[in-house]
Amino acid sequence: MRLPRLLVTGFGPFPGMPINPSATLARRIAASPRLRRTIGTAPTLLILKTSYAAIPEALEPALAQRPDAVLMIGVARRATRIRVESRASNRASRLFPDASGAVARDLTLDRGGPSGRRSAEATRILVPLRTVGAIASRDAGRYLCNASYYRVLAEGCPAIFLHIPPLPDPSRPRRSRWRPRRRPLDAWTDAFVDAALILLAPARRLTAHLEKGRGPYAAGRTSLGMNAPSVRAAASNANNPM
Repeated sequence: MRLPRLLVTGFGPFPGMPINPSATLARRIAASPRLRRTIGTAPTLLILKTSYAAIPEALEPALAQRPDAVLMIGVARRATRIRVESRASNRASRLFPDASGAVARDLTLDRGGPSGRRSAEATRILVPLRTVGAIASRDAGRYLCNASYYRVLAEGCPAIFLHIPPLPDPSRPRRSRWRPRRRPLDAWTDAFVDAALILLAPARRLTAHLEKGRGPYAAGRTSLGMNAPSVRAAASNANNPM
């Protein structure tokens, strides 16, 4: 039996963010006992260098392994709440260098691609994340978060990008009216695990269906998983032009 495969990504440091909390959170999610117990295996963890070169060098090889779902996390320096990104745009900015000092080669990420790609899961993902004060967003920015999200959404598998605010400095007054009852990382980890399970729901249903022997591919094809073209196409509309 092929178990559902989840890819969890975070980012390393970049100018102005020497310690990136998205990497810390991604590691916590990948190590979650509840997540591992529910899906029967450990997720794949990928901490990307905050560089444009990391997309072809690290992200694309991870996508070549055909994950059933991708949970992406990044930090937005000016955010005060978690943002559930529903779309990625085919645009980049050359104003902000990456961690290696490079900027985007062009203002367009993919000259042959649509102007935007959207996640079909954004609305469902927002529901459990309301418990940690999350809000919906249609603008993932013009930096590496948007660029990597745009690339992932081209795969057609369930995927979401979650922008988190910087971890609060206890010495500074809070700007947000939302007051967590738990430490942010603890609350975020639990909520993001719930989000991951929503992303994996189609793959988990298919696995259960095949295991019971009712599916057309059950005989000798239990490793089919979410990577059948028809199943992947049904799971997400992410590749549709905006």
